[in-house]
Amino acid sequence: MKELSLHLLDVAKNSVAAGAAHVSITLDEDQNGWLTIAIADDGRGMAPEFLARVTDPFTTTRTTRKVGLGLPLLRLTAEQTGGSLSIDSTLGVGTTLTARFQRRHLDCPPLGDLPGAVALLIQGSPDMELTYRHTTPKGEAALSTAELRDILGDISLAEPEVFAWIQDYLTEQENEVAVDASPTAVSEGEVQ
Repeated sequence: MKELSLHLLDVAKNSVAAGAAHVSITLDEDQNGWLTIAIADDGRGMAPEFLARVTDPFTTTRTTRKVGLGLPLLRLTAEQTGGSLSIDSTLGVGTTLTARFQRRHLDCPPLGDLPGAVALLIQGSPDMELTYRHTTPKGEAALSTAELRDILGDISLAEPEVFAWIQDYLTEQENEVAVDASPTAVSEGEVQ
């Protein structure tokens, strides 16, 4: 995938498919260019045997095809920047995925359209509770579907007008907290 927002959307959709009622998405960027993405859910979780194989492209819960590339590609993308991917899961409790990237590394893809990915996730699963937080040295962008429901009352989060508002609202916030992560030549020794 060419943008980190697409990886985020893919993983969050897996949470929805696992029956999650609540998904938490956090992005934390530090002064040194490290980005940590954590996606936590209260879905079905994974058995230890499945968890041990989950980043293998030939391990998938899909019945329509025998290959699942989302997590293997995310792991590869993180590792190419000197980062990492970890997944903690407990059957019947939920799953937390944490990916770490050096954003200044030449191989790190851009963040992409985070507001669009979050808005699409909300529109596609309007009854799910979602919390989103992106923290950078310049501030924080945040959104909670629980707060939106308090404000909107009976209006569905799937409505096109709500989708457009969420996208605009998050775009404004993201523009305020955006940091320059222009790729630079980072050698193996520098990314640790």
